Formats: sequence, structure tokens, C-alpha cells
Amino acid sequence: MQLQKSGIRVLGIAESCASRQQSHLCGCVMRRDLHIDGFVFGSVTVGGDDATTEILRMIRELDRHDLNLIMISGCVIAWYNIIDPAVIHTHTSLPVICVSYEESEGLEEHIRHHFHGDEERVARYQSLGDRTEIYLPTGYSLFARGWGVTEKELSRACILFTHHGKIPEPLRVARIAARSVMQYQARK
Repeated sequence: MQLQKSGIRVLGIAESCASRQQSHLCGCVMRRDLHIDGFVFGSVTVGGDDATTEILRMIRELDRHDLNLIMISGCVIAWYNIIDPAVIHTHTSLPVICVSYEESEGLEEHIRHHFHGDEERVARYQSLGDRTEIYLPTGYSLFARGWGVTEKELSRACILFTHHGKIPEPLRVARIAARSVMQYQARK
């Protein structure tokens, strides 16, 4: 991955939970120079297992051949709808980074409690592996997992796209847009 290029494009995907049944997703294409270059939207089932499929649909709909990296805000969204970043990496041939912002002892026990007997969901969660803590020049840190990237590239990408606080800009903008869609839908 050529992170030194100013024209590198990242697709940042974030969610905003709309209801007990649905959560809105937004994908924001952003260049390294913070130029916003496109949006795509989707939705997933709260507590479902359609997050990976919906993200792949969003990427196909976006139909961009100039993307260099996919960043996702969390591997587990919409009340334990678990994303499979390895599948996204395999289908797109793009590196995938999932970012979270808090220390955690993990979600396995919560998944077992809320989805009793759903060993497939537990296995999907376990397959995500460990997170790496990345210390940012902003004075904060975040936690990330990567597929198709080295640990050095994982850290460098998060640092390059985080200009203040601890949320990388493509994810911050995607979250704002997803929240706006949620608020618009709520008024209908």
C-alpha cells in the first residue's frame, strides 16, 4: 500500500443506529489531502448477520476502481452484527482496517448472553483476532485490526488520516453523514 501518495483514496464506513430494527451505514471516499470524493449509503439489520453482505453491496454500488484502502468504524456494529473484514478484503483485494476507540475486554460473553447457542456468531467474533493499540500524534490512541496490511501500514494509515482527536477523518465524516440520514428518515 502506497501511503505516501497524496492521492490515496480511503473508503471510510460508519453507522448510525436508526431503530431497533435498522441501522444506517455511510461510506465516504476521502483522499489523503481530506478531499471528499464520494458517498454511498446502506442499511443493516440490528442484531442481524447482514453487515458484510451490505458493505460489499455498497462497494459494488460505489463502483470505484481508484480506492486504496477500506476503513470501517468497528467490526461489530448494529447490536452484534459482525462484519467479516477478511471476506471484504478477499472480495475487493483492498486492505481493510477496522477501528475502535475504547479499551475492551471483548464481546464474547455479551454475544453468548444475547444470542444463546449461536456458536457461528461467536466463531465469527473470535476470528476477528486481537486489536493493536495505535498511539496518535494528537495525544489519543485508538485500536485497530487489519487485513491485507502490515502492522506498520496499519499504524501509518490510522495516523495519516487522524488529524485531531482519535477518529480518522473518513470515519468521522461517514458517521456524520450516516447520522444525518438517520435524522432525515426519522422525520418521514
